[in-house]
Amino acid sequence: MSDHYFEYKGVLFPQMSTTVEDLMFVENEFQVQDDDIFNVTYPKSGTTWMIEILSLIHKNGDPTWNKTVPNWDRAPWVESPTSAEKLLLSKERPRLITSHLPRKFLTKILQGSKAKVIYTIRNPKDTAVSLYYFSKMSVFYKDPENMDSFLKDFFSENLPFGSWFKHVKGWMEMQGKDNFMLNTYEDLQLDLRGSVVKICKFLGKELDDKAVDSVVENVSFKSMKENNMANFTLLPTGYMDHEKSPFMRKGIIGDWKNHFTVAQNEHFDKIYKAEMQNFSMTFPWDTEIQKLHELSLK
Repeated sequence: MSDHYFEYKGVLFPQMSTTVEDLMFVENEFQVQDDDIFNVTYPKSGTTWMIEILSLIHKNGDPTWNKTVPNWDRAPWVESPTSAEKLLLSKERPRLITSHLPRKFLTKILQGSKAKVIYTIRNPKDTAVSLYYFSKMSVFYKDPENMDSFLKDFFSENLPFGSWFKHVKGWMEMQGKDNFMLNTYEDLQLDLRGSVVKICKFLGKELDDKAVDSVVENVSFKSMKENNMANFTLLPTGYMDHEKSPFMRKGIIGDWKNHFTVAQNEHFDKIYKAEMQNFSMTFPWDTEIQKLHELSLK
C-alpha cells in the first residue's frame, strides 16, 4: 500500500482528502434530508460534469452560482474534511452532495430516506485513462510509473475507493428504486440535452426550453474548462499541478484507444468479462467489448 493511502474497512482512501473520522461520521451520524440530491460516481466518471449540471438545474439555468462559487462548495464531497460542516450550514435546498464512496458506506444513512441518488458511470477503460492522468497531476493519488503499473493497481483494487467493478455492482443494487437514477458519461456525450431533460424529470424540476438551453450551453466541455469555479485551477499547485496535466483534459469517449496497447486491451477485456459475467445489466460499451472478445477467439 502506498503511503498516499490508508485502508478503512477493506477500501483505500487518499490521505490528503479524507480521514477515518470523516468516514465514520458519514457512515453513522450524517443526517440525510429527504430532499437531498446525491451525485455519486467512481472517480473520473463525470463527477464535475454532474455537479455543474445539477447546480444549473437548481438555479433554473442561471449560471451565476456556477461562475462565482467553487464546485466543492456548491456540492461538497461528503467524505472530505469540513464538508459535513458546509452541508449542515448550507442554506441551499435541496442540498447537492457529491461522493465517490462505495455504497456500503452510505447504506445506513440512506436507508428509509427519499433522498435522490444519481449514479454516473463511464466506460472503465476511459475511466482508467482519465484516472491515470489525474494520478500524475494530483497529490491525492500515487504518481504511476507507466500505464502498465497503473492498470495493475486498477485491477488489484490498489487505488482509492476500491474496485470499479465492486463500486458499480454495489450501487446498481439500487436500480429500480424511485429515488435512484443511473446516468452514463456516454449518454451525456451523445445526447446532452436529452440527458438534462431526463435528470430534470427525475428530480421533479420543471425548466422551460430557455433554461434547459442555458444548462446545456454552460456545461459544454469548453465552458467548464474555462470556468475557474469548475476546473480546479483555484487549488494550489501543491494539490493539483495543471502543468503536468489539466484537470479538464479531453472529455471524450474512447480515448483509451489512444493509450492502451493491444495486450493491455485484451487483458482489460478478459478481466471485464470475468468480473461482469453474472451481472444482468448491460452498458453502452458492453457491445464493443463483446465484439472484441469474439474476434479474439477466431
